[in-house]
Amino acid sequence: MAKPSGTDAHREKILKVALSLLTKEGRDAVTTRNVAEAANVQPPVLYRIFGDKTGLLDAVAAYGFTAYLKKKQPPDAQRDPVEALRVGWDIHVEFGLLNPELYLLMYAEPRSGTESPAARQAFAMLAEHMQHVAAAGRLRFSVTRACALYHAAAVGIVMSLLTKSPAQRDTTLSTIARNHALTLITTDTPVAPSREIPAAASQLRALLSQRGKEQIPLSKAEHLLLSEWLSRLAE
Repeated sequence: MAKPSGTDAHREKILKVALSLLTKEGRDAVTTRNVAEAANVQPPVLYRIFGDKTGLLDAVAAYGFTAYLKKKQPPDAQRDPVEALRVGWDIHVEFGLLNPELYLLMYAEPRSGTESPAARQAFAMLAEHMQHVAAAGRLRFSVTRACALYHAAAVGIVMSLLTKSPAQRDTTLSTIARNHALTLITTDTPVAPSREIPAAASQLRALLSQRGKEQIPLSKAEHLLLSEWLSRLAE
């Protein structure tokens, strides 16, 4: 196995130190000066690897988030896709409450209309699970709207709970919010197309997405047009 390069070794060391500072002392402690000093590297090394402070913070969030991703399970065709959403919610909330500073860095860092790369990665995983719910015919809305609602509810619950001390947190609120969100966006059984056009359109769109364009006997233009029609019907 090849040994890590000097840059890779410095990157790993800096990220470990920065994550430790974040966890123990909070977001304000993660300054380029503090991190460089604690990692025993010169500031130019830090800037060369991460570009600027924003790049460093994004890398710290992604590095810490790796542990969370290892807990997440990829969609499984043999598993109830709605149950997978339920489990995913609980893992998300648990991660936020156990790693408050990292969670806030991912979701509450002030930005100009964008999310941190780690937050985008988490949302992409949710979308993948939601596609499986749609493919099973159990989604009432489009994948896009269902993901937006479910994600907003989960993040909102974590943010609300983090305003309380651990002893004051009513974690049953998470269960209530999760169950209400699932009831709103999913069905217990596949929805008949004649009754729920949006659900049928969302299901067909998800199935086509899973197959891949190369397996669908349509031209590129036809595929784009069909996707647009299904998206409009799903909304």
